Amino acid sequence: MRYWLFKSEPDAWSWDQQVAKGDVGEEWSGVRNYQARNFMREMALGDRGFFYHSQTDKAVVGIVEVIATSHPDSTSDDPRWDCVDVKAVEVLPRPVTLDAIKAREDLAKMVLVRNSRLSVQPVTAEEWAIICAMGGVESGSDGVP
Repeated sequence: MRYWLFKSEPDAWSWDQQVAKGDVGEEWSGVRNYQARNFMREMALGDRGFFYHSQTDKAVVGIVEVIATSHPDSTSDDPRWDCVDVKAVEVLPRPVTLDAIKAREDLAKMVLVRNSRLSVQPVTAEEWAIICAMGGVESGSDGVP
């Protein structure tokens, strides 16, 4: 299993909207960055990701699971753009802000800290466990909450 971070502006697609989709989930569509698209092409069923509210909150607010691997993005007629489907798994009892992440030396190499504009990005197992703990979610030895 691999770990990821999915960024969304809450006024475009919020955690509450993701939760409302239930087990059917939703396409993580509209990504128009080659690196972010390539990361989605690497994803496997069951991979987990942090749901990050960008712009206003700048915080990890929940955990999602990949429920459909890379497929054509329904919001584009251009065959270059793919997306995955994700469903909400768990809310973080304590949102983990970007400032809190940046304040930790053990998260200094996190992609979110080094390249905050990338909308879909990998997260290491160590980073996953640290942020889960910061957010009040217990993770097992495999990092899954």
